[in-house]
Amino acid sequence: MLARTDLRGTDVTLSQLRRALPRGGTDINSVLPVVTPVVEAIAEHGASAALDYTEQFDKVRPASVRVPAAVIAQARADLDPAVVAALEEAIRRARKVHADQRRRTTVTQVAPGGTVAEKWIPVRRVGLYVPGGNAVYPSSVVMNVVPAQEAGVGSLVVASPAQADFGGWPHPTILAACSLLGVDEVWAVGGAQGVALLAYGGTDTDGAELDPVDLITGPGNIYVTAAKRLVRSVVGIDSEAGPTEIAILADDSADPAMIAADLISQAEHDVLAASVLVTDSAALADAVDEAVAERAATTKHSERVLTALGGPQSGVVLVDDLAAGLRVVDAYAAEHLEIQTRDAQAVADRVTSAGAIFVGAYSPVSLGDYCAGSNHVLPTSGSARYSSGLSVQTFLRGVHIIDYDRDALADVADAVVTLANAEDLPAHGEAVTARFGGTA
Repeated sequence: MLARTDLRGTDVTLSQLRRALPRGGTDINSVLPVVTPVVEAIAEHGASAALDYTEQFDKVRPASVRVPAAVIAQARADLDPAVVAALEEAIRRARKVHADQRRRTTVTQVAPGGTVAEKWIPVRRVGLYVPGGNAVYPSSVVMNVVPAQEAGVGSLVVASPAQADFGGWPHPTILAACSLLGVDEVWAVGGAQGVALLAYGGTDTDGAELDPVDLITGPGNIYVTAAKRLVRSVVGIDSEAGPTEIAILADDSADPAMIAADLISQAEHDVLAASVLVTDSAALADAVDEAVAERAATTKHSERVLTALGGPQSGVVLVDDLAAGLRVVDAYAAEHLEIQTRDAQAVADRVTSAGAIFVGAYSPVSLGDYCAGSNHVLPTSGSARYSSGLSVQTFLRGVHIIDYDRDALADVADAVVTLANAEDLPAHGEAVTARFGGTA
C-alpha cells in the first residue's frame, strides 16, 4: 500500500537522507503567471477587481466584500448547539495555552545610567485567511484569531471564500466561529484575490473603506500561497505553507490500527497531503499496511485518501533503530510528528525539528487540530528546521529602547569612536564626540 524506503544497513549523509525521504510539495513558481495579474489588478483597482475575480473563479458575486453583521449573527444563531459547545471548548483551551505565551517588557542595565529595554508591540492590523476548499475550517478561525487577540492586536479581519451555496457569503460555520470569538469584520473573498485585497485594501460596494492590513496569516492552496509570496514586500506573512503532512516514529510496541487511522486522517485533507511512517520494525510496517488498506477503502473520502497515500509524498521508511529513526524525522522536519514508542516522552525530548510533537498513543494529530490547546497552523515542507508555528509571538514586534545618560555615553565613547573609525565611518564617532564639545 505505502511505498517503502529501506535505509537499514546504510550510512547516508544528511544531504542523501533529505533526498531519499518521501516528499511532495507544490511548485509555487508554476502558478505565478496566473496569480501575478490578479494581484496587480487588485493593487490598482481594489475591491471591484477582487469581486470580479471572485465571480470568475468562485462563480458567485457577493453583494459586498464585508459580510453584514446580521448575516454573521444569523449564522451563530443557526449553528448546531453541539458544534457551538465544541468550538467554545476549543477556544477555551487555545486561550489558556496562548495566554501563557505573552511576552513582557524586559529592561537590562548595561552600565550605570545606560539601559536597553525590549518592548513587545502588537501588529496594528492583521488579516486572517481561512480556506474553504475540500472542507470547512472553523478550527482555523480559532487558531488564527486566538493568538492575535492574546497578543493584543487591535484590528482583525477574517477573509474566507464566497460560497455560491450560501448567498455569496462564507460558510455559515466560519461566520459563527467568528461571532463566538468576537470578530465582527469578515470579508467574503478568498483565493489570491482575497490575499491581495487584504494587502492593498479598497472601497466596498457601499462606499465603506476596506483598510489594508500589516500582516497576513493562515493556510491556503497554491494560489493563496503564491499571492502571499507576491505581497510579502507590502505586508508581513506567516509562511508559505505547503500541503499538510504527518510523520510517525514508531517501534514494535505501537498499535498498527492507531497508526493507520492517523496516517489516513492526514491524507483526508488533500490529495497532496503527506503521510509518513518511520519505524525499525518491518513487522509493524506490514501490519500498518494491512490496516491502512482495510480502513482507507471504507473511509468517507476514500478516493482522496488513497491518492494521497499512493503519492510520492507518502510512504514507510525502515531504519535500523530508534536513533536512526530520530535522525530521519529530524531531517524530514514534519509539520506534525507523532511519537509512538516505548518511553515516548524521552524519545520526544530528543527531537530537534518538528512543527508540533504528539507524544504517545493518546495524543493524535486530530487532537491538536481541534482541542489540545496548541496551534495547528504549523511549518510545512521541512521548514520546521528553521521556523515555528503560529503563536502569540507571530503578532508581536520586539522594539529595543535605548536610554543612556551623559556619563554612560561618555564611558563608552572611546569604544564607539574606535569602531566607527575601524569601519571608515568617522561621522559616526563624531556624532558622539559632538556631545562633549568635540572630545569624548
